[in-house]
Amino acid sequence: MPIIKTYMVPHPPLIIPEIGKGGEEQIKKTTESYETVAKEISEIKPDTIIISSPHTTMYGDYFHITNANKVSGDFSNFNASNISFEEEQDIELIEEIETVSNKYNFPAGRTKDTELDHGTMIPLYFIRKYYKEGKIIVLGPSGLPLIDNYMMGIIIKEAVNNINKKVVFIASGDLSHKLQPHGPYGFCNEGVEYDKRIMDVCSNANFNELLNFEESFLDKAAECGHRSFTIMAGTLDGLNVKTKYLSHEDITGVGYGICSFKQTNKDDNRLFRDKYLSSEDECVNLAKQSLTSYILNKEIIEVPSNIDDYLINEASGAFVSIHKYGELRGCIGTILPTRKNIAEEIIINAIAASTRTLTSVAFPAIALKSARSAVLS
Repeated sequence: MPIIKTYMVPHPPLIIPEIGKGGEEQIKKTTESYETVAKEISEIKPDTIIISSPHTTMYGDYFHITNANKVSGDFSNFNASNISFEEEQDIELIEEIETVSNKYNFPAGRTKDTELDHGTMIPLYFIRKYYKEGKIIVLGPSGLPLIDNYMMGIIIKEAVNNINKKVVFIASGDLSHKLQPHGPYGFCNEGVEYDKRIMDVCSNANFNELLNFEESFLDKAAECGHRSFTIMAGTLDGLNVKTKYLSHEDITGVGYGICSFKQTNKDDNRLFRDKYLSSEDECVNLAKQSLTSYILNKEIIEVPSNIDDYLINEASGAFVSIHKYGELRGCIGTILPTRKNIAEEIIINAIAASTRTLTSVAFPAIALKSARSAVLS
């Protein structure tokens, strides 16, 4: 059974009346949106609520899943210890997530941690007002590249599909912390830009754009939830999604955005993984085919018969560059033709770029005009 619905929510302690002591009135729209989310979840009656929080255990190279049958926590760090939680985790689904992770040799699994963080408890505060049933799973994003966080979502999606349970996914995370001069980290233009971009991406379900946020930009914006949102996007990989924009506020200097996402009945999109690994550019596709064949089978492919005529009938130099997570990993090419056509030039240079050396050379612009190029990402 697929994940029923996913939500993007913030986690400001201020929103809890016992903590805000009236200050929560500043973010009334966020409170109202949270109430809407909680009521929706109570109507779904999920068996399991998965919550990704950047404030639980977070590793640079591993995806943490809390390893305990029962987890608990309270708001004593915010002088509200009278508000507490004791939750049961869905061990069956956790084990299935680990099984799928192991299948892909992916770095995710249980690590010891039984205390709930505020990024988990604030969504639960609203949900438990209306829905007392259902187990939970608490997981943390990773400092690994964004594409790996997206893959974590794909793994969760596969695990949920393998088990006949109703599941909702909560991506807990604030937006930029640099939206107002009086905010916790002051103001910067990157903060305003981040909130605008992330709300546009999520409200339109343009989830592939989540991977295009540069790490340096995320750092400058002082965002909190981007990796949680990216995991959430992975759980929706390949699906047609109906999005509901609920609210965005930046009054306190921190961005609070809430959106909901639901799979529509129609599901005819190619998986994002396939989109990400393919291209409409025939030069790039040819380089990828050549590279894949040589790495996996040590075979040099023949020139395909179904490519554009110019790749077969014209001769030209060609550069092939290989990038991983935006970083150059290999670059080899020819300024003048050394093969009978462009297609052969690309096929051979793709192999060379992946097996011979890492080269980054600046050539005169006039020379580059005569060379074709293919970039692999």
